Parts: sequence; structure tokens; C-alpha cells
Amino acid sequence: SIAAVLPDAAVRRALEGRDFSGGRLLLIAAGKAAWRMAKTAVEALDGRVDGGVVVTKYGHVKGRIPGVNCYEAGHPVPDANGFAATEKALALVQGLTAEDTVLFLLSGGGSALFEKPLVPGGELQDITNQLLASGADIVEMNTIRKRLSAVKGGRFAQHCAPARVFSIVLSDILGDPLDMIASGPAVPDSSTCAQAFAIAEKYRLNLSEQAKALLAQETPKALDNVTTHITGSVRELCTAAAKVCRELGYEPILLTDRLCCEAREAGSFLSAIARTHAGQGKKLAFIAGG
Repeated sequence: SIAAVLPDAAVRRALEGRDFSGGRLLLIAAGKAAWRMAKTAVEALDGRVDGGVVVTKYGHVKGRIPGVNCYEAGHPVPDANGFAATEKALALVQGLTAEDTVLFLLSGGGSALFEKPLVPGGELQDITNQLLASGADIVEMNTIRKRLSAVKGGRFAQHCAPARVFSIVLSDILGDPLDMIASGPAVPDSSTCAQAFAIAEKYRLNLSEQAKALLAQETPKALDNVTTHITGSVRELCTAAAKVCRELGYEPILLTDRLCCEAREAGSFLSAIARTHAGQGKKLAFIAGG
């Protein structure tokens, strides 16, 4: 079941039956799984990719990918190498036509790795550190970060227009909120300025006047050049686990794919469920993803 949601299998499934004929096909990949996703995509497309940029975490580039330039950068705090790699990606997709396609591969960690800040780099690093130390959850963090960025919150897709963007997203957030995974560079943003200010106030973030002004600027709420395929999620992992359980002769019971708690709490929860179903004469397999 785990093998079913690994980056290479997830990307191959997402590309099955896809037709990218027409203009140029460019590849941009960002996140901790970016190199593996990009390598799989280039292989699956038989080298049809006309150029690409990968930006991933230090130590995650495992070799050369034909026609694709690979870069390593800082995570979870963005750094100058990430900023430079993102500029390379933006330059590659500059001036495209409606016949062209950008294959955008996104995975966890993309918020830090794929970044063109609208505030000085040092200030963005400071704000990121404040958020990491505050106890803010990933949705709250990304609500702030996408407003301080020229590529987050749907702005990367705007930069690619009028080219089509086919986005394959490897989800790392419960419930798969597309606009929050890696801060949604190619997804319309559902968060609001009011929410961003509330988060800043809640955690007493130290922000410059420039940063405050950016929090007051709305992000794109609609994009007409993007198709998104979400894969490799906790939901898919639970579905794959249920399939394996049936093959082994168990009746799977999916309790939740959004379990969010401490491990000891999860154990107590599952034990209570098991006691409830005891003595029914069935071979049951309880599945809780989170």
C-alpha cells in the first residue's frame, strides 16, 4: 500500500493517457520529492520534455535528468539557492504561448524551496523562523507565506499564462487542501487578507510595513489555465491499504483519513473501536490515516 503512493508510482498514474501534443512541454518540479517525480516524468514521457528545472532539498538530487537542470536549496527555511533556482524556473516559462504546456510537479517542502520573495530574503527567513517557533500549523503558515511571494497562491500559474499548466501534486496535508500544499503556486487561493492579518496578530509576528502591506493584497481567486491532479495522498494510501486487506481475507473498515493526534491517542482510539466490533465473527482490518 505504501508502494502505491510513492512519488514514482504516483506520477506514472497521473500521466497515464495524457496528451501533451502541440507546442513546447516544459517541466518545473519543486519539493522534497521533486527530483524523483521529475525523473519518473521524463522517463514516462520518453524524453519529450523540452527543458526543465528541479529545486529540491539539499542531498536530494540523486543524479542527472536528461534535459533538466537540478538545484538544491534550503528547507524548512528558504535560502538564496532556492531564490536563484526559482528565478531559473520563472525564466524558463517566460514568453510561452497558448500551445505550450508546463508540467508542474509539486510535493511537500515546496513552500520553502520554490520561492521568489516580495520582501528582502533575510526578512522572509526571519518571518519563516517566527512561524516555525510560534506553533502555527501548516495552513496558517502558508496563509502568511503565500502573500509574501511572487510564485505562491496561484501566482506561478499566472506567470505561465497563456500556456497550459498541468500540475501533479503529491499531498502532504490532511484533507488535501490544494491551495495550501506548498502554498499552492498553481491553485486559486481560498484564504483571505483578513485571515492573514488574524494569524499575524494571533502569533504576534514582527512584520515590517512592507510585509503588512503585502498581507493586505489579495491573491488570485480564479485561474483558467490550470489542470490539477492530486496523488500520493493519505486518502490514496488508505484506499490502497483497504485493497490489500481484502486480498488477505479481511473486511477493511476505513475509520478516517484525517486522523490528527498524538500516537498514544491514536492507539487508544483504535483499541476502543476494536473492542466495539469484537465478537462479531469477522476478520476486520481497521484503517485510520493521518
